[in-house]
Amino acid sequence: MIQLTHVSKTFDDGRSFAVKDLSFHVDEGETLVLLGSSGCGKTTTLKMMNRLIETSSGTVEVNGKDIKDQEPVDLRRRMGYVFQEIGLFPHMTIEQNVEMVPRLLGWTADKQRRRTHELLELVGLAPKDYAERFPDELSGGQQQRAGVARALAADPPYLLMDEPFGALDALTREILQQELINLKKRLKKTIVFVTHDIFEALLLGDRIAILHQGRLQQIGTKKEVLAKPATEFVRDLFAKPARQLAFVKDSL
Repeated sequence: MIQLTHVSKTFDDGRSFAVKDLSFHVDEGETLVLLGSSGCGKTTTLKMMNRLIETSSGTVEVNGKDIKDQEPVDLRRRMGYVFQEIGLFPHMTIEQNVEMVPRLLGWTADKQRRRTHELLELVGLAPKDYAERFPDELSGGQQQRAGVARALAADPPYLLMDEPFGALDALTREILQQELINLKKRLKKTIVFVTHDIFEALLLGDRIAILHQGRLQQIGTKKEVLAKPATEFVRDLFAKPARQLAFVKDSL
């Protein structure tokens, strides 16, 4: 469904690279997690998939078509996007926020309303309680649920998620992680999920792509990256939380 081939991105005419020679694919219905520390190229990679950032070289194909041959606005409407800052419009109600893309696509008012209420129910925000509220009347977790509903509003086949739960408290984050797993089972979307959290990656990913300094270190299933780390960086990355857990256990 999504294919990157020798993709690179430089912001300084080649003196340095945010992403270098990246090649991988995302299968239909799969959740691929892009894992790595801040500055490793995860978000840049995600944004190149929907042309929020243009590639410097290489190709990105979505559904077999080079994205450079597709209108950026049309491409983005087929890709739901959820990010950490949420980005709900504060002067709009939750219902108005969620129905924005369907409205731009020319859906009838009745169809917009039915779709919006269906999605609010799906993400655990009862329309009768939340549809007419404004974003500042919701908790952080509730706002993020609304953000997911908005990303799903036009029923896009792809969902790009850029550390969507990173700013939330641990309990809320855990709840939303589990709800995303449940949503995935019901909706069967193709998801690319960015995180720096190893446990989140292991929980959510069908496969994990590990990035370091703009380069792909390894891509594989959870079992593959844990059992057969391809590089010393991958080995150390997954060994650190194991050491931390052992330390906590020993100190009890």
